[in-house]
Amino acid sequence: MQWQTKLPLIAILRGITPDDVRSHVVALLDAGFDAIEIPMNSPNWQQSIAAMVAEFGHRALIGAGTVLKPDQVDELAAMGGKLVVTPNTQPSVIRRAVSHGMTVCAGCSTASEAFNALDAGAQTLKIFPSSSFGPDYIKALKAVLPPEVPVFAVGGVTPENLSLWLSAGCAGAGLGSDLYRAGQSVAVTAEKAKAFVKAYEEAVQS
Repeated sequence: MQWQTKLPLIAILRGITPDDVRSHVVALLDAGFDAIEIPMNSPNWQQSIAAMVAEFGHRALIGAGTVLKPDQVDELAAMGGKLVVTPNTQPSVIRRAVSHGMTVCAGCSTASEAFNALDAGAQTLKIFPSSSFGPDYIKALKAVLPPEVPVFAVGGVTPENLSLWLSAGCAGAGLGSDLYRAGQSVAVTAEKAKAFVKAYEEAVQS
């Protein structure tokens, strides 16, 4: 299995509104991001995702986060979303997303949850909340997981510590409040996005 985008960093736009979403997504794309997650607990998420898929679906992997139920997967698929990110390990959600041909980044924290997610068809695993476990935990967990499965750290990942997660065996990371907070300016999003891209490039080149 391989992560499907060039840059294995998922931009999490929690709390983004339909009025703000386009300008922030453009800033992310310009910085080099090509995976965008809009959590379903954001205001009018359906409007935001549908608009971004229609305009930028050819340039980036776009979809939803905090996906909890199979019918939410169906709704996302109907609008052309290709990415499903879950906070937990729910096999019925994973199987439904896989049946739609979507990329699933399934939230888990233990070996049991990880293997249940993989058995349901998840292509990618998200260790959440990573900051509560630390890189050493992920490194130990990776030792029992199939080596070809991409593992993403989510929660507490910053440009300053991104290299630690990559060194622990993570393929990439999901970036939430350290990249985007609801209400922040587009200029701040652009600045933070560039910092993450630079940190990733430096980490993989070193």
